[in-house]
Amino acid sequence: MANQIRTDSKYDDYDYPTTSPEVKSGHPGHTTPEQDAQVFQLRTQLEQAGYKDRLDTLTMFGTDDLVRTFDYKEKPQVFQYYPQYYHKTDKDGRPVYIEQLGKIDLTAMYKITTSERMLSNLVVEYEKLADPRLPACSRKAGSLLETCCSILDMKGVGISKAGSVYGYIKQASAISQNYYPERLGKLYIINAPWGFAGAFSVIKGFLDPVTVQKIHVLGSGYEKELLGQVPKENLPKAFGGSCECEGTCALSDAGPWQDPQWARTPKWAQDEKPSTTIENEPSSTIATHQPQGGSSATTEPDAAGAGAKQAPLA
Repeated sequence: MANQIRTDSKYDDYDYPTTSPEVKSGHPGHTTPEQDAQVFQLRTQLEQAGYKDRLDTLTMFGTDDLVRTFDYKEKPQVFQYYPQYYHKTDKDGRPVYIEQLGKIDLTAMYKITTSERMLSNLVVEYEKLADPRLPACSRKAGSLLETCCSILDMKGVGISKAGSVYGYIKQASAISQNYYPERLGKLYIINAPWGFAGAFSVIKGFLDPVTVQKIHVLGSGYEKELLGQVPKENLPKAFGGSCECEGTCALSDAGPWQDPQWARTPKWAQDEKPSTTIENEPSSTIATHQPQGGSSATTEPDAAGAGAKQAPLA
């Protein structure tokens, strides 16, 4: 196994650690010659298909235009009904991602925004996770970090809300699974309602064992276990921590990616191309990058526009 990731000077320019702390076959810095050859083959195929940008070894595809131009100015109002945000780091140095499902009110939210713009924001946040959040965390930790510690708060979630949010959650999940796999480090489902643990015990039989090990289903007495993973000073007070960011933790975007010691200008913000900011229009569309330099308008990210993180090679 190699001790350093095999890079290509034509595409790769990293100023943060590129070797995974987990010594597992297929992870960066621990690949075989055969696995490196697969990366080369994939990049060659993408070039032949007309793709020229975002072909670096670690991320292998993404969307620059959307993350540059998308202006989610309604975010504070949307967060009143659906808080979803990154906030500081866990004990392993990974970004902590928090969602509060119990507050979802799509009827109220769709008076403020659209499902298309909510999905666009999801893509933008995944792109910002790839750069600058994870690189900043990697610099601070001294090793490559590629995953998050996620907290899914189900307080207030009931059967009455399930039907109204299913469509959106299905679309959001499809983007996460298809274009941004391997981002989950740990998942804590807290305030799980009665019966959820039993249902999950059935569902997990259909999940990959590696994924199951990452998921922790907890009831209302979750604080001790959660604080074992997330330092108290990094966890919002609402979840048993001591952090009270100015202007609320949900809107602070606090973390190493905001610290000049660790933060760098993300690559998508360098050499910016002229573009039009996507405003909050009822029928807003997403301009997605296409091969041969063209673009098309679509109501939700596609394979070319949403981007895909390279999953570890088997």
